[in-house]
Amino acid sequence: MAIDTPALWPWYKPRRRGFEWGFWIVLYLVNGVANSVVRVLEIEAADATARWEPVVWECSSALSFLLLVWPVVVFTRRWTWNWQRPFRWLAGHALASMVFSLAHVMMMVAMRELAYGLAGGNYNFGHWPSELFYEYLKDGRTYVGIVLFIEGYRWIVRRLNGEARWLDAPPDGQCEGSSVDEPAYPDRFLVKMLGREFLVPAAQIEYAQAAGNYVNLVVGGREYPLRSTMKGLLERLDPECFRRVHRSYLVRIDQIAEIEPLEGGEARLKLSSGVLVPCSRRYRSDLS
Repeated sequence: MAIDTPALWPWYKPRRRGFEWGFWIVLYLVNGVANSVVRVLEIEAADATARWEPVVWECSSALSFLLLVWPVVVFTRRWTWNWQRPFRWLAGHALASMVFSLAHVMMMVAMRELAYGLAGGNYNFGHWPSELFYEYLKDGRTYVGIVLFIEGYRWIVRRLNGEARWLDAPPDGQCEGSSVDEPAYPDRFLVKMLGREFLVPAAQIEYAQAAGNYVNLVVGGREYPLRSTMKGLLERLDPECFRRVHRSYLVRIDQIAEIEPLEGGEARLKLSSGVLVPCSRRYRSDLS
């Protein structure tokens, strides 16, 4: 039976976070259990170590990897690919892989020492310099695998959700209420989704949020990733209609329903859709 992919995405989107975390939890749970069984069988054949010890070894390693997935997700979201500086991007990931490996070892050893202590024993990691190098040879490959999976998954999500770009030759058009003497701004952008293309009016953008090399345009509650910086996006939108309200957000002025003042001069904006958007002190004066 064929799967209706366009219909699948609206069903999947509200459940996305649960599926994402569920994937990593199941992955490392299965990996920890499977590796534990193999190690127990090996030890039984050699009759050298208690059965619980390999379970502690493998499960502590798997749990440490699981705890490190979120930091890798955050890092890859910020440290995005740059065609102008590819070696800088690679160097950043090389350094991150070392930090990843060191964090994995420290958490893993701490868990093992705790488990051995509760069992009345003593865990010995071995010669730290050589063991750290040995662990990095394995952890480096694991780090690369996690990054490739995350970026591949993001690529698929962008295709399912629909990826936006400005028209190469945008027609002259202005937001309602702007002066005819002001320069024209593109009034539409193109959304490509699952091999189909749609023209979406720029006037329907409710707000936008920066996400690495992309800016997510929110139209009718749906996000369309646009490869752009926040500054570049602002240059394409009519300033009479849109305002930057935060380092990572811009909003359409007529979508703001309420402004809630916060401490320190900041504010929280409630849009007509009910979405809450932060407003930093730096940009709050632009709303007046």
